[in-house]
Amino acid sequence: MNQRLTHFNEQQRAKMVDVSNKEETKRTAVAKTAVMMKPETMQRIKEGQVGKGDVLAVAQVAGIMAAKKTPEWIPMCHPLQLTGIDLSFSDNGHDTLYIEATVKTFGVTGVEMEALTAVSAAALTVYDMCKAMDRDMSIGPTYLQSKQGGKSGDYIRGNSR
Repeated sequence: MNQRLTHFNEQQRAKMVDVSNKEETKRTAVAKTAVMMKPETMQRIKEGQVGKGDVLAVAQVAGIMAAKKTPEWIPMCHPLQLTGIDLSFSDNGHDTLYIEATVKTFGVTGVEMEALTAVSAAALTVYDMCKAMDRDMSIGPTYLQSKQGGKSGDYIRGNSR
């Protein structure tokens, strides 16, 4: 494991990696997370009975906005021209809301951080909108499910070499 660390300069200080010589490819990343809550909270979300409004609609917009702003949150992320952002929600019928984000671009670097940021912001928005009725909510695990494109190739969680 004698690989050079790419995010450090000659003085061993952090730097943003130079991607100017990388080939543009279609890139996609899918990230997932979950929000665990009281069954009553889940029911109120599904019935649209949360005082602050439509929780999933607001969380969806928050996730999209967060994906677009990822370089402002994560210092070494490159600003990217995203070509698609989609969030979807499902639940276990009882007490867990699942959030999935798919982010796409055609560029020289991947969109894993944008997808992870999207699900994180969506989950935090759910918490914010429901905290008055359920402060015991918990978020996670949050993880990269898959990615396609780029020099390192495709990745699907659980299919490590």
